[in-house]
Amino acid sequence: MVSTSIEEKMGEAMIDQKKLIEEIQAYADTVELPTEKETKLFRQAFVDTITNTVSVRENGEIFVATGDIPAMWLRDSTFQVLPYLMIADKVPAVKKLVHGVLEQQLTYLLHDPYSNAFNKEADGGHYSNDTSNVPISALVWERKFEIDSLCAPFFLGYQLQQAGYTEHLNPKFWEAASVAIDTFIREQHHETSMYTFVRTDCPPSDTIPCDGKGRPIEYTGMVWSGFRPSDDACYYGYFIPGNQFIVVILKQLLELLPKKSNPKLEEKMTRLLAEITQGIEKYGRLVDENGEYYYAYEVDGLGNSLFMDDANVPSLLSLPFLGFCAENDPTYLVTRSKILSTANPYYYTGECLKGIGSPHTPSAYVWPISLAMEGLTSDDLAVIEAKLQLISKTDAGTLQCHEGINVDDPNQFTREWFSWANMTYCNLALHYLKLKK
Repeated sequence: MVSTSIEEKMGEAMIDQKKLIEEIQAYADTVELPTEKETKLFRQAFVDTITNTVSVRENGEIFVATGDIPAMWLRDSTFQVLPYLMIADKVPAVKKLVHGVLEQQLTYLLHDPYSNAFNKEADGGHYSNDTSNVPISALVWERKFEIDSLCAPFFLGYQLQQAGYTEHLNPKFWEAASVAIDTFIREQHHETSMYTFVRTDCPPSDTIPCDGKGRPIEYTGMVWSGFRPSDDACYYGYFIPGNQFIVVILKQLLELLPKKSNPKLEEKMTRLLAEITQGIEKYGRLVDENGEYYYAYEVDGLGNSLFMDDANVPSLLSLPFLGFCAENDPTYLVTRSKILSTANPYYYTGECLKGIGSPHTPSAYVWPISLAMEGLTSDDLAVIEAKLQLISKTDAGTLQCHEGINVDDPNQFTREWFSWANMTYCNLALHYLKLKK
């Protein structure tokens, strides 16, 4: 169990939300992007998250709603607050904000590492009347096992440490890391795992087939995932971008772990890193007619594979952003050229925009998250400027970045308020300003 002293320390470090809003607003007011619309959208979106999605608890933990859904996703909340660390030198208090969010994430992870989204309170609110191998907790909004959900908090923790802050590297952090690693190891052998998930009266993509267990797989060294970061079920059990995300956070955790402080955990992470890396190399790469290698999206270890990419992160497009590879990595470049083309069944082109969408939304809907990610994986200012302008022009006059946008009519979109999309646009804007400087 987490010691009371840690909780007390967090309470003492609780942020002054009102003051922080003022400081973030003051910073946002100094930002000038190439067009007036881009600037307005940034200033609105950058302040919106801290103002309207954040709830600070008395113990210092911080709940972050995803937007127009009242729950907190481990993955979404990471990318909702991550851009604030880019202004930590100007607004140091954002580091305590991120620490509070991380503490809340770790509390949820320790509560149930198989859940992807949680309620603010244990009020029994659920997205649907699902069944799993255990009763679904009153604190859980949705019990979809997504391996990226277990990666996201530690990715955030590493970025916080890189900003010069270390108070979050406490016993609770390493307890949660140990739980996540043990869960990954268990799901390397999903055939012996007890986890199941069944949702009835829904599209096939919203539940796991084969009585909630998933389609047949063979051991690869990689970790099985029930769902993608879009919350859609994986078709084949080994989700490649998710396993690549695990590789990233394992390297980061090994860097953060004090030497000789926990030999057992260090040995587990080192072995897991080697096994997943080998699995990706052996099973996660495909070869085209020109003899060039590129990454699959999902495989089953039995010879079957799926090539596509989805707007949600982690994605194949996002690999350099996450730190899995360099932007000029040969396999990534081949993969990128294919996913940004009709070779990807979820790449859409229309009168107003073109880009990657998702099976999670209607056909011919492109996501601003993927448009922003095209820029976040480039250091070409012209490319970045084009993406900033395109996103700002397709907000349907709402000063909000939506989930998906119709490629022929930006007035048709999904989700009125999607904070993750807002903050990915802000991340792109800050990336642009950093490169321009």
